[in-house]
Amino acid sequence: MQVQHILKNKADDGVVTVSPTTLLRDAAKILAERRIGTVVVSDDGETAVGILSERDIVRVLSMRGASCLDAQVDEYMTRNLQTCARGDSADDVLRRMTEGRFRHMPVLEEGRLVGLITIGDAVKARLTELAMEKDALEGMLTNNW
Repeated sequence: MQVQHILKNKADDGVVTVSPTTLLRDAAKILAERRIGTVVVSDDGETAVGILSERDIVRVLSMRGASCLDAQVDEYMTRNLQTCARGDSADDVLRRMTEGRFRHMPVLEEGRLVGLITIGDAVKARLTELAMEKDALEGMLTNNW
């Protein structure tokens, strides 16, 4: 299964973005209110310059205390983004997320943000593929007996 199929099947493929100057406390509030695990950091809402996750916020809170919440997102965001394209396979995305130990990957098309894939999305896609393969194999066995 390809990333484009995952995006098509998601209830909402919109990406929540914040500007690099957004305060960490405001980003945390957005994550909590929307019940999401990450925001993409963007100057214009279309190009990704970084990503900020719940884990990033917890990590900096444990090191710097609550005063860090008054800092801007760009101080603590991940700058070295791992991204994928619509044509990439779900298996490749899942492997990269697992190896890199991260749970969210922006989907870019010609440098523009077109979606966000979570590790849950990739696992769900793989489970769907496995279920279809199982059904096909069972059908072949049933028809041959």
